[in-house]
Amino acid sequence: MGRAVDKSTFGGILIALVGIGCGLILEGGRISQVIQPTAALIVLGGTIGAVMVQFPLKVVIQAAIHLKDVFLSAEPESDELVKNLLHYAYKARKEGMLSLDAELAKIQDPFLKESLMLAVDGVSAPDLRKMMELQLDYRGEKDARIPKVFEAAAGFAPTIGIIGAVLGLIQVMQHLQDINEVGKGIAVAFVATIYGVGSANLLFLPWAGKLRIRMRERQVVQEMTLEAVLSIIEGANPRALELQLKRYLGGVPRRGLTKVAKR
Repeated sequence: MGRAVDKSTFGGILIALVGIGCGLILEGGRISQVIQPTAALIVLGGTIGAVMVQFPLKVVIQAAIHLKDVFLSAEPESDELVKNLLHYAYKARKEGMLSLDAELAKIQDPFLKESLMLAVDGVSAPDLRKMMELQLDYRGEKDARIPKVFEAAAGFAPTIGIIGAVLGLIQVMQHLQDINEVGKGIAVAFVATIYGVGSANLLFLPWAGKLRIRMRERQVVQEMTLEAVLSIIEGANPRALELQLKRYLGGVPRRGLTKVAKR
C-alpha cells in the first residue's frame, strides 16, 4: 500500500509558524530572538524524559514509529478490499468455503487472512465473531496508548517550559553585574516558555488527534472485513453483501465492484 505526504499536516504546521513569525516581525521583533537551542534542549529533553517515566519504553518507541502516520497518509484501499471480499463471496457461494483455501496465500492483510482462514477451517460465525472481536478490542486498547503518549507530552511541555524560565531567571540573578549574561538568561527564560506552550498546542496535541483518526479508520476497515467474512460464512447474497459494505464506505456508490468480483 502506497503512502503520500499528508499536505494537511505540513500545511498546518507551516501556516502556524508563518503566522506566529509574521506576528513577531510586525511587533518589531526578530526571528533570531526566539531561536534559542538552550531553551529547546530544556523543553524537549525534559518532556521526553517525563514521557519515558510515565510510559514503558516499548510504548514510547511505538509512538515514535507511528509518528510517520501523521506526516504520511495511506492511499485508499477500501475499493480494492471490497472487490476482493465480493470475489470471495461469489467463489464461496459457487464452489463452497473450502475453495477459498487457495486464496489465503495471496492475502497480505493479516486480519483478513486470519478471519478467512478460520472460516475455511469450519469455525462457526458466532465463534468467529467472538474471537475476532476480542482481537479488535485488544488491538484497540494497544492503539489507544499511542495518542496518549503525545497527549502526555502536551501536558508536560508547558510545565517544563516554566522550569526553563526559572532556570533562566536563576542565571539572571547570578550575573546581575554582567549585562550580556543577564540578556542571555532572560532570553532563555521567555523562549523556553514559548517552546513549551507552542510544542504542546502546535505539535503534540494535533499529532495525538490525527493518530486517533488514522487508527479509527483502520478499525472501521477491520470491522467491515469481519462483517463480510461472517456474511460469506452464512451464505449471504453477494449483491446484498455489497450493499452492506457500502455502509462502511459512507454510502458512496462504487461502480463496477460486483462486475469485477464475479471474474
